[in-house]
Amino acid sequence: MIYALLDFDLLQKYSISIEQFIQKAKELDVAIIQYRDKNSHIDDIKKRLIKIRNLWDKTLIINDYIELVEFADGLHIGQEDLEEYKSIENIRNKIGNKILGLSTHNKQEVLEANNLDVDYIGLGAYRPTTTKNVTSIGGEKLLEIAKLSNKDVAIIGGVRLDDEIPTKYKVIGSDICKSISTQ
Repeated sequence: MIYALLDFDLLQKYSISIEQFIQKAKELDVAIIQYRDKNSHIDDIKKRLIKIRNLWDKTLIINDYIELVEFADGLHIGQEDLEEYKSIENIRNKIGNKILGLSTHNKQEVLEANNLDVDYIGLGAYRPTTTKNVTSIGGEKLLEIAKLSNKDVAIIGGVRLDDEIPTKYKVIGSDICKSISTQ
């Protein structure tokens, strides 16, 4: 299943509107959209998140902004966020039963995540990507590491629409934007 990464910086780079991205996500029968916005003011992020919620009736995840989780179905956090909040239990206390995803990058983090109260893990990067500064590229090795997880796995980082990824989700951002900009 496709897990679409709606990255606001990418939309701007490709001159794509939120509406265009959502329309393409519907055409691709995307299961989940994660909204990621690393550079905007939180008030603007909230407005766009509400807009996405109004356009998208399937699962919507917010990246990083625990204070905006009420406008989404869940939250995705990175390893650095886990350190900030001290524990998954602290995050769970704030978000309740909403979906919680955690980024992982290697075997050790995947094994640690097996013991955490998260619903899925993001595992990457699969390939080099322009959307994030990635220090380790796992490639095919990630698919073996994914088998160690007792959570649903979303392979992320440079994943393309035509990639055959045997995990539950393949996370695609740039390739969706490229497919819109070439139409």
